[in-house]
Amino acid sequence: MDIEDFYDQNEARRESNEFEFGSEWTDGGDNEYELSWVEATGELYLMVEPDFELIPHMFGGFTGDEEPVSEQTVVVVGKFSSLAGLEDAVQGWEEAMLEKNSLEWLHVRMPKAES
Repeated sequence: MDIEDFYDQNEARRESNEFEFGSEWTDGGDNEYELSWVEATGELYLMVEPDFELIPHMFGGFTGDEEPVSEQTVVVVGKFSSLAGLEDAVQGWEEAMLEKNSLEWLHVRMPKAES
């Protein structure tokens, strides 16, 4: 589902605090993902980072030509009742995220998710 549908399906998600666990997660095809946890629902989700082109701005610097929101696909990968429980499950994520196909590392830790 896209990010707007994700929030529309449960207003608690939209109003909740969220904690990001990095935006450089990769799969076997080198696609990039952002990992976030929604406090109100306990959902840990991945969002595919849309590709965007950097365009030189005529006054210097760059602007991004981002994909529409509907291209930001969200997948819930786990549920944790507390931030502490999630942090225990993904301890070392900062380093692991930078490895090739880091979603495999994350996948192995998801059985530790609390029901």
